[in-house]
Amino acid sequence: MIEQDTKPSLEEEDQLFRLLRQLELVPEASQRATAQAIGVSLGRLNALLRRAAEARLVKISDRDGPDRRKRFSYVITSRGAAEKRRLTDRFLTRKFAEYDALHAELTGTVSGLDPFQHRTKLVQNNLAPIPELYVSYDSAQKLKVEAADLVSHDLTPRQICDLELLMNGGFNPLKGFLSEADYNGVVENMRLEDGTLWPMPITLDVSESFAEGLELGQDIALRDQEGVILATMTVTDRWTPDKAREAKKVFGADDDAHPAVNYLHNTAGKVYLGGPVTGIQQPVHYDFRGRRDTPNELRAYFRKLGWRKVVAFQTRNPLHRAHQELTFRAAREAEANLLIHPVVGMTKPGDVDHFTRVRCYEAVLDKYPGSTTTMSLLNLAMRMAGPREAVWHGLIRANHGCTHFIVGRDHAGPGQNSEGEDFYGPYDAQDLYREYQSEIGCEMVDFKHMVYVQERAQYEPADEILDKDSVTILNISGTELRRRLQEGLEIPEWFSFPEVVKELRRTRPPRSKQGFTVFFTGFSGSGKSTIANALMVKLMEMGGRPVTLLDGDIVRKNLSSELGFSKEHRDLNIRRIGYVASEITKNGGIAICAPIAPYATTRRAVREDIEAFGAFIEVHVATSIEECERRDRKGLYKLAREGKIKEFTGISDPYDVPESPELRVETEGTDVDNCAHQVILKLEQMGLIAG
Repeated sequence: MIEQDTKPSLEEEDQLFRLLRQLELVPEASQRATAQAIGVSLGRLNALLRRAAEARLVKISDRDGPDRRKRFSYVITSRGAAEKRRLTDRFLTRKFAEYDALHAELTGTVSGLDPFQHRTKLVQNNLAPIPELYVSYDSAQKLKVEAADLVSHDLTPRQICDLELLMNGGFNPLKGFLSEADYNGVVENMRLEDGTLWPMPITLDVSESFAEGLELGQDIALRDQEGVILATMTVTDRWTPDKAREAKKVFGADDDAHPAVNYLHNTAGKVYLGGPVTGIQQPVHYDFRGRRDTPNELRAYFRKLGWRKVVAFQTRNPLHRAHQELTFRAAREAEANLLIHPVVGMTKPGDVDHFTRVRCYEAVLDKYPGSTTTMSLLNLAMRMAGPREAVWHGLIRANHGCTHFIVGRDHAGPGQNSEGEDFYGPYDAQDLYREYQSEIGCEMVDFKHMVYVQERAQYEPADEILDKDSVTILNISGTELRRRLQEGLEIPEWFSFPEVVKELRRTRPPRSKQGFTVFFTGFSGSGKSTIANALMVKLMEMGGRPVTLLDGDIVRKNLSSELGFSKEHRDLNIRRIGYVASEITKNGGIAICAPIAPYATTRRAVREDIEAFGAFIEVHVATSIEECERRDRKGLYKLAREGKIKEFTGISDPYDVPESPELRVETEGTDVDNCAHQVILKLEQMGLIAG
């Protein structure tokens, strides 16, 4: 907003709105032409331009005209673009109110149009275009040049997903990352400050050091991980959130067993920034480009085909025959066309990678009538927030032009908490969605739990089978499917399509042919390296897969020679080991790691990185600190006791004992060969090596 002593009048706001809109459309028009276009005098135009430049909404530069007379060129800054969007909303709100008043005067009834800030207005017509945050191509080129002088923030993968959906309208009505007031409203009662329904905090989390260098009102450049500028943002808010409160309110518990809570505490930055975003260009996707659609592209597609009703199916897993039957029934029940809308952004750690899933979706798509069904990929970073996430997904699908949305049993549930119980009830998501359905603007279709009735050779909803006691009901759980894939067992045709099974077997061969990582952890001197060396020799004797040892001392010498022993550097060293091990695992090899790895949070992060590609076997070498000190040939424990070595694990720095490792090895009174053999037996038990 332009800073001045008195609040601008509505007339002044409208003039500024028209000026910014005109300058974006015709940045190099003469002053006379600009004044005529917005309906003001030249004197008034100059006053408006001067105030806009002082407020850094417009950048004015000289240029030579065709008649060699001095001309001016006007470029709307990122702040100006954000102000234009704000003024557009206010302008439309007033115009709707004026229309309502005129309609009431002429007819004696209300118009039926809701105020602009209410969600329902935005989804009255699922085929009409919705607002995006991108500037025009010409303005984007100029903003790229201007942004070269701005402080830059390199976005994380999750932030890139969020920014893309902010810019293309998927997160409409958000105009940027949430302000502190909007954040508090969302966390407490799922509403923005103006009362609009929005269940999920969309914030830009950054480090304390980055936040300290910023001033409120400053513009920053938002770049992807390769340094490509995607947008600019005006920082209007900066605060340190109460993350425990956010976890309890949004996810239902401050429990690190929840992947989003773990991310919140152990990955996300400590400071949040909020402010409007000006989109310059969308993130580049090199995969499945023909399957990726913005909300407006999908709306145009539906408009072209005349699809008035569209039911969306959310999925982050491969589709099997039960899903096909479910979606058929949902579309038939809603008398709608079907949009298969899988998430290909960040999902739950351990999920099948999106490349494999999309190939599976494309194989199944041929099973649907082509004229009734389409598929589009959604680059969303899921939070696995259960009930809140279901409402969020509904709002996003409404923005994409859908009129109906399938809400599943335990929709977007993350699994079990630290007590071994489900985070959310099986129908909590459906109950919350039903409560807000009218505001979401996308009608819910209940998920039916489909099972196969052998005698009738068809799928039926489990709760609609009246003769359960006299028929054979078949079903395969996700856990059972993974077991069959891992062990190379048959997957029956009644459960899945041969094309889907073929794709899954390509990516997830039997465990005996997969790569894996054995990760030893324990105190210095516990025997990790000795056991790891013995294990390496035994595995190499068996043959079949390459084996790589990533011992703590070897890695320190060859991979992390510049690192010290602070917590930050030790974490970085373990993450490097984890990265190398994940690459070895991904390519079918065996990685044996033997660092101290004292922190549970870092070990969990390494596990998640590796389990995306294969098995992770944590082996706790549970030698007591007293025994390690007795064995110490280098005298490190003595130096640590004397204070000559700082931050020494077990003496002056903590060690988080693994709570549930795959294997715990006691070395006191047990020889090395026996310890290594225990690991071999565990690998055989898990099916990773042949017995």
